[in-house]
Amino acid sequence: MKATEFGKKFDSSEDISGLLDLNRAKRIKQSPKLINLDMPQWMIEKLDKEASRLGVTRQSVIKINCDKGEYSANKEITNAEICKILKVGERTIDRVKKKFIDEGFESVLERRPSNQNYTKKVDGDIEAKLVQICCSQPPSGFAKWSLRLLADKMVELKYIDYISHVSVGKVLKKTNLSLGK
Repeated sequence: MKATEFGKKFDSSEDISGLLDLNRAKRIKQSPKLINLDMPQWMIEKLDKEASRLGVTRQSVIKINCDKGEYSANKEITNAEICKILKVGERTIDRVKKKFIDEGFESVLERRPSNQNYTKKVDGDIEAKLVQICCSQPPSGFAKWSLRLLADKMVELKYIDYISHVSVGKVLKKTNLSLGK
């Protein structure tokens, strides 16, 4: 079953218990808590800003808004309405609901650690070579070095395979160098 079909059944208050593998459901160190929240739009926006400031995921807010339990203030809320309030796509709502069912409450509240490997291309040796070029005379026809010229020169001299002008700017900022002086 696709998540959208599951979401439609969930939204229409159909019995979905037969679709769930309740043997895998977990509530780690959680006692049941029922919360009833009535918030105007401006308060939700403030909550969203505060949540981003604190580093809390929007998924926890989605979970609260999806509540259709006995004590929920709005039992008829749909995914479309939640999307408008939280400014997220319906697919995001479906993924959060599915994750909640498959992995439990705690997994919805926390972000997954990134699997992407961020390797630093610019080490101390590359920085030193960049500073050396920056302190040298600019190419003929130019009064001073630009970030793009420096990036092109680093690639031309085969110090690095590729470097963007933004990375060059970050290195110069880090080393307290300015091209304007």
